[in-house]
Amino acid sequence: MQRRSRTRVLAVVTALLLAAGCSAGGGQQPGDGMSAAPAKSPGAPVTAGAPSATPPSPAPPAKGSVKVVRTLATGLKSPWGVAALPGGDLLVSSRDTGKIVRVAADSGKTTELGSVPGVAPAGEGGLLGIAVPSSFGTDHQVYAYFTTASDNRIARMNYDEKRPPGDQLGAPNTILRGIPKGQIHNGGRIAFGPDKMLYAGTGEAGDTGHSQDKASLGGKILRMTPDGEPAHGNPEADSVVYDYGHRNVQGLAWDRDHRLWASEFGQDTWDELNLIEPGRNYGWPEVEGRAGNGRSGSGFVDPVEQWRTADASPSGIAYAKGSVWMASLRGERLWRIPLDGTKPVAAPQAFLKGTYGRLRTVVATDDGGLWLVTGNTDGRGTPHEGDDRILRLEVT
Repeated sequence: MQRRSRTRVLAVVTALLLAAGCSAGGGQQPGDGMSAAPAKSPGAPVTAGAPSATPPSPAPPAKGSVKVVRTLATGLKSPWGVAALPGGDLLVSSRDTGKIVRVAADSGKTTELGSVPGVAPAGEGGLLGIAVPSSFGTDHQVYAYFTTASDNRIARMNYDEKRPPGDQLGAPNTILRGIPKGQIHNGGRIAFGPDKMLYAGTGEAGDTGHSQDKASLGGKILRMTPDGEPAHGNPEADSVVYDYGHRNVQGLAWDRDHRLWASEFGQDTWDELNLIEPGRNYGWPEVEGRAGNGRSGSGFVDPVEQWRTADASPSGIAYAKGSVWMASLRGERLWRIPLDGTKPVAAPQAFLKGTYGRLRTVVATDDGGLWLVTGNTDGRGTPHEGDDRILRLEVT
């Protein structure tokens, strides 16, 4: 009996130690151990950062609605990337002019901060994505993805409005270069994830061979530290490549459980919304859209949703109120994809079809709404008076 009692005690102690060890930290996932994000003013876009402390919410309803409640700014030239500063003001990049402007979230006042040196706009290239890290309040860094005469690259610039010369950007410091460039398919979306790493969506620059070549930075999603180094936990320790097999990644967003979603231009058949997992192959150029036709064992990851290219040609995406929201260029509409975890709960729902023309970027706000940016002055749209503009959307 005494030996049995000692055995039970040892078993209990061992179980407690194992439980403590598991909760203390092996196998850390992106976002684990992060502090809560600082409070922002109502309407300020969400900064990727802290995990939610609340339990998973129920699936969103099959049908929703959006309402344009405000036009924040007009007269923007070829707007592309949008990022939020603490307090809610927006930084907006102009693809064709290479300039970054600040748009006040309360008044819509636009202030030019300067041009990014070295930008070479041509075709689908120029000054593309822009991102602000959660550490901006202390390091005052702004990140930009842009096309030069030789490649696409990512640089960071100092921007501290409280120090001379005030509302001006500092000189760019390149943290990553060598992303293939082309007249088309330059990718360009960048965003900081819940793990505080920088993610970039790239294109194959018109050369489909880049997508399946793991040594190339084209046709990929990249994950790096704020200094441009390969992030810990990447599929290959010495590479910034996070996944591969893409044609032209245009949108990046995380849901409340820190899953990464990406939108992608198809060729002439299917556009895609993908759930991104590290090291996986998303099929291009072998597959456009879902593999099907008995090819499910190919190792390619099927998109969660797909659209005919005339209905989408997707650009930026955002996550709000249980759904992914996808801005569409050629399709000239805003798509809602309601999700229960990783599965759609209903068919995608379209809004604003043809009302505002081409839609370039959508950004979630901390109160569940959206900022929506049009893209009619990009050379492919039909600009109307006031284009391009930033709209405030209420989501229900």
